[in-house]
Amino acid sequence: MRTTQNNLSAEGLQRFRSLEAGGIDALTERFYRAHGAAYAPFGPRGRETCREDLAYHLEFLRPVLEFGLLEPMVEYLRWLGSELAARSIPAADIGQSLDWLAEFFETHMAGADGALVGAALRAAAAEFLRTGDAPQAKAPLPDAWPETAPFQAALLAGRQRDALDIMNRCLEGGRGFVDFEMHVIQPAMYRIGELWQANQVSVAQEHMATAIVQAVMTVGLLHLPPLPLNGKRVLLACVEGNHHAVGLRMVADAFLLSGWDVQFLGPNVPPASLIGQVAEWKPHLVGLSVSFAHQMPAVKTVISGLQKRFGAGRPALMIGGLAINNFVPLGGVLGADAQSADALTAVAEADRVVSLGANAPGQA
Repeated sequence: MRTTQNNLSAEGLQRFRSLEAGGIDALTERFYRAHGAAYAPFGPRGRETCREDLAYHLEFLRPVLEFGLLEPMVEYLRWLGSELAARSIPAADIGQSLDWLAEFFETHMAGADGALVGAALRAAAAEFLRTGDAPQAKAPLPDAWPETAPFQAALLAGRQRDALDIMNRCLEGGRGFVDFEMHVIQPAMYRIGELWQANQVSVAQEHMATAIVQAVMTVGLLHLPPLPLNGKRVLLACVEGNHHAVGLRMVADAFLLSGWDVQFLGPNVPPASLIGQVAEWKPHLVGLSVSFAHQMPAVKTVISGLQKRFGAGRPALMIGGLAINNFVPLGGVLGADAQSADALTAVAEADRVVSLGANAPGQA
């Protein structure tokens, strides 16, 4: 994975964050002066879309500045390039926007910090323009069963009864529930996400599919009593900013059916609330889900907070999710004890790290 040479200091990051809103405002106006005609067909929404694109530039820039990891931002730019192409906006505009952002931060940040932010933006632009729309190799999904295609069709059509019938037939045929989640639900939802990114599926359809999947998973889990408790506790949460909780729910099901006591906090959990729940419940393991690389600072905040509060008595910490699967080095950079690619791997890794001697935290 490509890296930059230096990371921004804590003071530099604070100054960078304080300038973000001003940079977005200034660049939106500059872009409209130079390229307003490209956004004219979108009416008033065009200006807001331009602002959103620039805000995402800076969200994905933060991992570059904090951790020196360039590739996640470049992969985001490749995705954005495909989105802009659908709006008939040339990819060269992305490079120009990054160059103008570099000029803004070099002007408004002092000395070495400004130079570092500018260099990071230009490095991302150069790598994006060099590689074009060549996609980053993705982590392989579990093999899709034949039932995946009809299950996906049922989700997009809103046919919850059909989706339930597909699951019931798989379970009655002797297939495991967690296997069904991994080999039917997971590939179906990944494919729906891809269709949504390509504007072939509406937001309403994507939300409906997620709601049906959650209902199907609940019904399936209720039919399968968990093993007797094994004395181990796991707390699972999506980090702040991560609203995609279906994958982590699969992990929660796998732990529950393996005899673990499970607390599943769901999506978008603020670090302070998460750490407070760790202190209250004292799990042996904390599992965090990260969908996108720009959520890495939230993971870093949680890990630092756990270390500060519990010291050597902190629980073991595992991370997973789409960002970790696609950019494997992120786990090591963040300082997690383990990472997992899927629900079954998560349970096996959890057993391993907890058996190494990590204890539930003491009273804080």
